[in-house]
Amino acid sequence: MRENIYEKKYIDLHVHSTASDGTYTPSEVTEYAKEKSLYAFALTDHDTVDGIEEAMRAADGSIIVIPGIEISADYNGTDIHILGLNIDYKNEEFLAQINECKRLRTERNKKMIQKMNALGFPITEDIVNERYGRDSSVTRAHFARYLLDEGFVSTKEEAFAKYLNKGCPCYVSRVQMTPEHAVKIILKAGGHPVLAHPLLYKLEKDKVTELIDYLKGLGLKGLEAVYSRNTAEDDEFLAGAAKSFGLFVTGGSDFHGSNKPDIDLGVGTGNLAIGKELLKNIL
Repeated sequence: MRENIYEKKYIDLHVHSTASDGTYTPSEVTEYAKEKSLYAFALTDHDTVDGIEEAMRAADGSIIVIPGIEISADYNGTDIHILGLNIDYKNEEFLAQINECKRLRTERNKKMIQKMNALGFPITEDIVNERYGRDSSVTRAHFARYLLDEGFVSTKEEAFAKYLNKGCPCYVSRVQMTPEHAVKIILKAGGHPVLAHPLLYKLEKDKVTELIDYLKGLGLKGLEAVYSRNTAEDDEFLAGAAKSFGLFVTGGSDFHGSNKPDIDLGVGTGNLAIGKELLKNIL
């Protein structure tokens, strides 16, 4: 007998699939979320909504799939991420903007492949597409996986540190949206813009507060105050910041499958328990 969805208590509002840099397909993510007895999860792939339709089909009334996205934006030279939750993922204007992001990402990837070829790595666009699927939003994580699979590095961390991070020989900077543009297109698509993992940007806490204040002025609605890599002190600081700025709180694991093996769906590194009551600001 199908489990009663209303008896489930927990959610996860930050989840990735193979549509970007996760290792579970959208259907597999959905099935895994059912196994974990989640009430709902948000599929928030990087700069793409390509996996949402598949995830919703797989839900089959047993779980709520919230259509989402994670958009990268440039904030004074810092790469920040803005979640769009419960977006109209079929909105034509929104899709046009996201497709432009994908085009720019593809151009960047071509340049990275050229740099890797110059160092003797026999990677091609066809290899990337065949391994990771033509519907995937290819990121540096895919190139790290390639280097690891081919034995050029011992870990994905080594791939980033030697070749793929800023300042390394295969790095190519990205043309990114402004935070203002990212928030604007999420709002136009009927979604809720949320600052993802505010403490991962290596900013001092006073600078984090400045960032939140700036984004609030642009139309930010929420703060991902509950996150896998947060400490209890971090959660408390961000919950206080959300209250101060009149923002609602969200929480998410940032699940990527085996690309982040220490983070599991719904529970993060083991301590997350995100109550479904947080959905009242989103649905």
